[in-house]
Amino acid sequence: MIARYSLPRMKAVWEDENRFKKWLEIEILACEAQSELGKVPAAALAEIKSRAEFNKSRIEDLEKETNHEVIAFLKNLSENVGEPERYIHVGLTSSDIIDTGLSVQMKEAAEILIADSEELLMVLRKKAFEHKDTVMIGRTHGVHAEPTTFGLKMALWVQEMERNLNRLVKAQEIISVGKISGAVGTYSNIDPFVENYVCAKLGLERAKVSSQILQRDRHADYMTTLAVVASSLEKFATEIRNLQRTEILEVEEPFRKGHKGSSAMPHKKNPIISERICGISRVIRANAFAALENVSLWHERDISHSSAERVIIPGSTVLLDYILNKFSRMMENLSVYPENMEKNLGATHGVIFSQRVLLALVGKGLSREEAYELVQEKAMKAWRDGENFKDLLLKDHAVSEHLSFQEIKDCFDYQYYLRNTDQIFERLKLIPR
Repeated sequence: MIARYSLPRMKAVWEDENRFKKWLEIEILACEAQSELGKVPAAALAEIKSRAEFNKSRIEDLEKETNHEVIAFLKNLSENVGEPERYIHVGLTSSDIIDTGLSVQMKEAAEILIADSEELLMVLRKKAFEHKDTVMIGRTHGVHAEPTTFGLKMALWVQEMERNLNRLVKAQEIISVGKISGAVGTYSNIDPFVENYVCAKLGLERAKVSSQILQRDRHADYMTTLAVVASSLEKFATEIRNLQRTEILEVEEPFRKGHKGSSAMPHKKNPIISERICGISRVIRANAFAALENVSLWHERDISHSSAERVIIPGSTVLLDYILNKFSRMMENLSVYPENMEKNLGATHGVIFSQRVLLALVGKGLSREEAYELVQEKAMKAWRDGENFKDLLLKDHAVSEHLSFQEIKDCFDYQYYLRNTDQIFERLKLIPR
């Protein structure tokens, strides 16, 4: 099940053609290993390698008859190989082919997602450095708190995506495992050498122990990693959506000529990319839940995981590939409005500097409680009545008897909040490239 928004590289990973190609490669490698053990004549191996091929349409027709996809695949191989087909799939079970092939596909998909994440990191690093000193209001609980910079916001996202990149690399490692151990995993009809040989050729580790299948905690780990990455993207996109609100408008998604925001209201410029990312991330998280449900199977295996995995694994990798790319392009072309950031800094008439005044008073010998009451009274009046907070402080004798005009004025300096920004950027190694 391939989403219509899928990008070509990821879509190709999950096409039936690629899946059958992986199965064919595994079957041929198993024959090579059996030949090394003296169980497949060299001439038969040569004939298998030269004649083994599949036809997707023929497999689909055979599956209607057999109601078993792997048997349909093997019957199609037999039709093309002829007499040497008796050496194919000897001692193997369907899951040897299906699970090992799926691991290769998931490894390929992870490679694409890792590259996507590296590209997004480049975009975010550039944006962080570009706006290192672009002052804006920081918000907690949606309420103005203290000044920060847009670059620091981007730096936070850089650090989170670096963690996500490490998670993806680890998830790829955990899923890069194969098994060729036969029914219930005991190697009863196949030498363990075959598993070693096939997995080495495919660039996989061999499972040290397996049942008839690879254990689904591996797949759940992979899928929950995708869900964490998607959740980070939703977090970032939610911030863009909030900052694009009309009454804030500090950033704005790209809106090119010809774009339409609403069928009814021609003025609308909506954050549709960010909203789409938020919606898709919910699907990826839901798919991760299904993967967790697949961990618990009956005895050495059942098939309840299979139908879900045909949807959730291709679906989540395709969707994450899509939103990683969409978010990268959006951030690359994001409009940033420092003038609106500056305007919003003054929206609360200077009360955002309240902590600086509080600490200045404490530094003059007032108790914290006494200073807090004094500052809060003036801050609430400024906010309620729209008066300038600094002017209220300057006029108040209870404040001015402790702080001089210059000391009060110094409390309202934006640069104070930026004095450690360079240190943070150096710590994160966010330097121009």
